Parts: sequence; structure tokens; C-alpha cells
Amino acid sequence: MAFQILLNIVIALIWAFLQNSYTGVDFLVGYVIGILILYVLRRFLQFDFYFRRVWAFMKLTLLFFKELILANVDVIKIVLSPKLDIQPGIIEVPTKLKTDWELTLLASLISLTPGTLSMDFSDDNKFIYIHSIHVPDKEEMIRQIHDTFERAILEVTG
Repeated sequence: MAFQILLNIVIALIWAFLQNSYTGVDFLVGYVIGILILYVLRRFLQFDFYFRRVWAFMKLTLLFFKELILANVDVIKIVLSPKLDIQPGIIEVPTKLKTDWELTLLASLISLTPGTLSMDFSDDNKFIYIHSIHVPDKEEMIRQIHDTFERAILEVTG
């Protein structure tokens, strides 16, 4: 992946030199052209296209912001409701993530969204324990974590 990024930068620099214009816009145009060249060459050189992971990271970031906004709205509803009708709970969420980096990212994303807190991992790192301020349906919350954060992290790292 690092080689592809370096190659893309070299293609962008060559583009700027050939245009005889050394502005950021020309470099950006060359970079986009380099992405297209690498995308076409991926079929012939049998390598994994690096921009797929960059795109997956951008989607993960947007997903986090979406979940952050939704969690803030949920917490505001709880705080502003005249009657405190919540069901706090600790749930055990099984995870497919393997590396420490993936697990740390999942725990961080969960803890950064309001109303949830990553508490601990099991000894074999197959489960993460999460405290939530309102858990009406544990299975739904587990499914939501699997369908959002865990799947997005696997796209970035896989």
C-alpha cells in the first residue's frame, strides 16, 4: 500500500512537471490521474488497490459522525424527558475483530458516542463489555454495533 501511495505521488509530480505548472491544483489533477492509472493497473499487476481502504476510512469517519449525532439526540431526549424512563445495562458484544488496533478503535468509537462506554474485553478478546444508558433491546444493540462500527472497521483493515 505504501508503494502505491508513493507511486501515485510520483505520477502526480510527473504530471505537474509535464504541465510546467507547479500549483496545488495541477498536483491534485495529477494525483487523480495517478489514482485512475493505478486502478487500471490493478488488474494486470495483481495488487489490492490502496484507495479502497482510504475510501473505507472516509466512510468509517462519516459513519462515526452520523452515530455521534444520533447518540447525542438520544441522550438529549433522555435528559429533557420529564420522567426518567431508562433501562441502563451492561451487554456482552461478541466481536470478529482480531488485532489490538481494531479492538482499540472499536472501543474508542463506542466510548466516544454519548450514552455508551466500553468497559472491558474478555480474556480471549472475543467479547467487549459495553455499558449503555438505555438498552431496551440487547440483541438490537449488538446487531447495530456489528452492522455499523465493526463492519466498517473490517472494511478499513481487511
